[in-house]
Amino acid sequence: MRIITEENRGIASLLAFMLIPISGFAMDVYIPSFPRMAADLGADESAIRLTMTVYLISYGLSQLFAGSLIDHFGRYRFGLVSLFLFMITNLVIIHSSTIGLVLVMRAVQGLLISLIMMSKRSLFVDLYEGAKRQHYTSLLSIVWSSAPIIAPFLGGYFEAHFGWRANFWFLAGYAAIMFLLELVFSGETLKVRGPLQPKLVLNAYSFMLTKKDFTLGIVMLGLSYAMVIIFNMAIPFIMENRFHFTAVETGYAALASGLAMLFGGITSRVLLKKDFFRKLLMAVLLLFITAFIMMLSSGMQNHILVMMAFVILLHFLQGFLYNVYFTYLLTRFPQYAGMSGGITSGGAYLVTSVASYAIAGFLSIDDQQTLSASYLILSLLLGGIVMLLKFSGVFRQPAAI
Repeated sequence: MRIITEENRGIASLLAFMLIPISGFAMDVYIPSFPRMAADLGADESAIRLTMTVYLISYGLSQLFAGSLIDHFGRYRFGLVSLFLFMITNLVIIHSSTIGLVLVMRAVQGLLISLIMMSKRSLFVDLYEGAKRQHYTSLLSIVWSSAPIIAPFLGGYFEAHFGWRANFWFLAGYAAIMFLLELVFSGETLKVRGPLQPKLVLNAYSFMLTKKDFTLGIVMLGLSYAMVIIFNMAIPFIMENRFHFTAVETGYAALASGLAMLFGGITSRVLLKKDFFRKLLMAVLLLFITAFIMMLSSGMQNHILVMMAFVILLHFLQGFLYNVYFTYLLTRFPQYAGMSGGITSGGAYLVTSVASYAIAGFLSIDDQQTLSASYLILSLLLGGIVMLLKFSGVFRQPAAI
């Protein structure tokens, strides 16, 4: 089996960055097609939203054990097999005529994408050290955020010109191309096998989860990203059913949201050396104020441009907050790169899936007022976590990351 060396780690790193957005594409590209899928498959809105929730839950749960598997068996083979099977699941969805089969395939995709993502995130911890490791890991969430920008934008055009199944043809093609490139140019990066014995794995998990900054940080990531998922679940129906826009215009709305997240992440990198806790506190405070003003204004103005202006600012702040803490958590336990990455991402996605589906279902989001209420709830929860971190003394000393 090919091993990544100093000579070919550049091309392997480039391929890893090319693969990182695949989880976001798998989640977001078909967003503008929600209403058409509901009609074509004879399903209601909640069932179509469930296809995203099932993916998130499977993705989150899988990462809780995927990390230990790739730490023991290696990154490369798991990634290759998962890419191939992901291509097959998309072909099955393309030929599906019932929502039940789509839900099953989405659950399988969550597992496969988790293995792909874990193998590629661990590559940077395996190959780099010190400032370079921090540099590349901080770039991960920024590269990943390209998917929420591009995916719904492309999905809107796929839906308008070819129908909802074209989204899954795109995913199948993406997986096929990356499979071939990985097969030819990439290789294994694991140098020392981690433990696979259940007791040792559980001890490692226990060690990491007893650290308050780690566990509370996972919850913070999950709640902050729930803002984006709630928006993604609601915007196709708000745009296409309430305001009577097209799927293409839904894609533009999602594009604006994704760009806001991207610039939030870039801003966090610019402020990389600033005090860690103060960045968290400022971001959460601004989230709450913006969500509160958005709710107040909903009674005075109900226009899509007003709503999107608030969404852009909120998602900018969310992208900033997410990247700050994601970078911190991803480098928190380098001795358990795969497992810590799995717990970080998997735990966050579980929090995201539960919070987003519960809040979206409870509020029945269909306008600016109910959307702002969801942001307000989440910003209050995030504020509570920041206060817990403050009073626990975890960040009593300034921590520049």
